[in-house]
Amino acid sequence: MKRRLTRALCSGRRAWGLALLAPLLLLAQGLAARVRAEDRSARAQVDNVLIVTLDGFRWQEMFGGYDASLNTKADGGVGKPESLAARFDRKTPATRREALLPFLWTVVAREGQILGDASRRSRVRITNGLWFSYPGYNEMLSGFADPRVDSNDKTTNPNLTVLEWLNRRPGFEGRVAAFGSWDVLPFIVAAERSGLHANGDGPAVLDPATDRERLLNDVTADLPPYWGGARFDAPTMHGALEYLRTRQPRVLYVMLGETDEWAHGRRYDLYLDAAWRSDRFVRRLWEEAQALPAYRGRTALVLATDHGRGATPADWTDHGQKVPAAEPIWMAVMGPGTPALGVREAVEATQSQLAATVAALLGEDFGKASPKAAPPLPDLAR
Repeated sequence: MKRRLTRALCSGRRAWGLALLAPLLLLAQGLAARVRAEDRSARAQVDNVLIVTLDGFRWQEMFGGYDASLNTKADGGVGKPESLAARFDRKTPATRREALLPFLWTVVAREGQILGDASRRSRVRITNGLWFSYPGYNEMLSGFADPRVDSNDKTTNPNLTVLEWLNRRPGFEGRVAAFGSWDVLPFIVAAERSGLHANGDGPAVLDPATDRERLLNDVTADLPPYWGGARFDAPTMHGALEYLRTRQPRVLYVMLGETDEWAHGRRYDLYLDAAWRSDRFVRRLWEEAQALPAYRGRTALVLATDHGRGATPADWTDHGQKVPAAEPIWMAVMGPGTPALGVREAVEATQSQLAATVAALLGEDFGKASPKAAPPLPDLAR
């Protein structure tokens, strides 16, 4: 009798427990669905994307900052090593990188994600196997490596870039623009075919309409033609900022180039200074966007590079197939809907994923238009 009573009591308790558990499970499922819906809603708020690339900027400085071994006359072309050290040398890699790239490490790294830190087993690699500029820009903007793109010649990109594709999408027509410090930029984005506003050399502002824009062009014209086909980054930066303020594109790509030019010239001091000014420009671009109602809280930021560089004092100035260390690169993303994961650990990614990531941040699927394109970066845009 006692056994039957005990079994009955146990059975009743289980039933009572299940009765209580069922609504709790339903509540948990509802909360999970709400979180997913809120996540989708947050991602849907991205209406604009700002893309900035620093040509040939090494992952070593990105994650470790100033390298004392290159602060010499022989290896870095530095005439006053003590001045460079005072600006950028600190006790740890974390404080050195923050001194060099303060916006990236105090804002982007805390509110977004950065990939490519070898010390965290994070790797972003180039798939084109060439490790120089045009193949790199084609890979990041079209989403795949193309053996036909094998030089820096001024030939029109045969591939559909995410910029060209977006410029034809409803709501984006005429609202995608590219500014760069290299006269090959219009060919990379196929400006004639795509109809993109592409400014890669010459005046800071094409077709100036205000006294401010004409003044920017006058200042640009007064700068020396130091590298021939590449101009200083200042006209590119100010032209892009002015375009953001006055034209308000939904997608703005800015290709900065001085990091690569000064590195080729074996000027480590000017290479670091160019990186520091690039970081300051990214801050100004971001803050300008947050000050404009059309962009505030509705804009994502994507940062990347086209290739790496050598890893020793002898070859840090170079890149290309003869410099295997130029293959690893880095990327960063920040904006609504992007989880703030900081420096990613144990993540493998490729340069080719940038194109689909830009589209996905905007709620678009670039892969449908370009099946060869790599998928978006994980945990950045879904």
